[in-house]
This record gives sequence, structure tokens and C-alpha cells, in this order.
Amino acid sequence: MIKKIDAHAHIGSFDGWAKVSNTLDSLINDMDIYDIEKVILCAGDNESVKQAKNRYPERIIPLYYANPFLADQAKAIAHYVQNYQFCGIKLNPLRHAFVADDEIVDPIMQCAVEFHLPVFIHCGHPPYSLPWSIALLAERFPSVPVVMLHMGHGHGVYIDASLKMARRYDNLYLEMSGMPMPSKIKEAYDTVGSERVLFGTDAPFHHPSVEIQKVLTSGLSESEQENVFYSNAMRLMQQKNN
Repeated sequence: MIKKIDAHAHIGSFDGWAKVSNTLDSLINDMDIYDIEKVILCAGDNESVKQAKNRYPERIIPLYYANPFLADQAKAIAHYVQNYQFCGIKLNPLRHAFVADDEIVDPIMQCAVEFHLPVFIHCGHPPYSLPWSIALLAERFPSVPVVMLHMGHGHGVYIDASLKMARRYDNLYLEMSGMPMPSKIKEAYDTVGSERVLFGTDAPFHHPSVEIQKVLTSGLSESEQENVFYSNAMRLMQQKNN
């Protein structure tokens, strides 16, 4: 079985429309079942991610979940990076109601520049988290790897736009959780780049078995699947995950 890095998972409870939850123990259990070696993890509560990293230092790659409307985010990011080995930043324009390329994000992006961090951004829901806006942010910060989570999600127009924007800007990466078309994983691999497509589950919103099958049925060869499942995420995060 091909070993894997899950490039996008959460712990915590998500009420409202979703009504799903994930504990650290349940996440690790699923990782064991589906041969997921490491997980790039975030949560609304950054302290819970810090604790997860402390419990499973070889398996958890922690992201700082940033809210640009909160004060001192740059200081908080620096604290978690320097003291707790956080390896990247998560932004959710949909949840916090800001357009992805709004200048309010700039101090957070400057932290990404300073600490050489990738930035993971929820992608695929209007009006805040559309591919074009994420691409404009990537254009403004060309040295920052920007991962478009869900690569457009469930809307065909947004999926197509995610691929087009990633072909235009070489610091854009595509993560495929929640995106329903296996053929688009192969198209992204062939036209965006073999190193810029990442496997993810978005747990607990999607099940690992479903997301794994999308890669397995995408038409990629076994060596190409290994890039998507493991090598690409390892290369992206290696700088901060030593």
C-alpha cells in the first residue's frame, strides 16, 4: 500500500450545517487504518493542534489557523512557529468573511515570507474564497507557496478556474479533498505540475476511503500516485518539518 500524507485535516466539533466532529484519537485511528503516515493538521483552537503535535510529534504537521480580524496575528504566528514548530498557516476566507486577496491578509502573508511558510486557503465558495482571488494573493506574494484547498470544491467552473490559475502562477498548489472529479486530479498533475497536486481528506468532513479512491481511479500511474499521496506534501513541508 502506498504511504500517504494527508494535506488537510481538522480536529474539533463543527456544528451548524455540518454536524461533524473529530477527536485526535479518531483521527490517528483512521490514519492507521488507511496507511496515512502524517497529517497536516489545523483547528479553530491552535492550542489543541499544539497538544496534538506534542502527543504525536512524528505524525502531526501543525498549521496555525489565522483570523486576519484578530489583533496580533503576526506575533501569534511567530510564537507558534518559533516555540512549537508550526509549519504553515491556514486561512478560511469563507468562515471569517474576507476576500482572499484583501490587504487585511498582508501581515499574515508577510509572516509566511519571513518564516518560509506555506499558506493553505479554503477554495471554492463565493464570494470570499474563489480561485481568482486566491490567485491575486499568490501573485502579490510570489515567494509564498499557496495551497488552494479543495481546488474549487464541488463547482465545475471553480475547479476549472483553480487549474487555470495554478497554471498561471507557479507558487499555487492544488489539494483535492471534496473535489468530486478524479479526472481533474490527473489533469492537474499533467498540466499544472507533477509536484503541485496534494492528497487530502478534509477530515472529518470527508472520509479517507472516498478521498483515496479518487486518486486511485484518476488514471495516474503508481509512481504518479506516490507523488500525490506522499512525496509532494513531504517536499512542500520539509523545510519546516525537520
